[in-house]
Amino acid sequence: MAYVINDNCVQCGACAAQCPADAISEGAGKYEINADACIDCGGCAEGCPADAIAQA
Repeated sequence: MAYVINDNCVQCGACAAQCPADAISEGAGKYEINADACIDCGGCAEGCPADAIAQA
């Protein structure tokens, strides 16, 4: 089950820096997770200061 980023995202980039699969990129207004590349490690959610990431 992939993770998703909600509208609480503050575009700090902390999630992208934590992603070992390079599955996170900057989108329009918030970062986005490529569900096909996500390895469900949870590093992005742990590193998000805005609590904007949860499992889908």
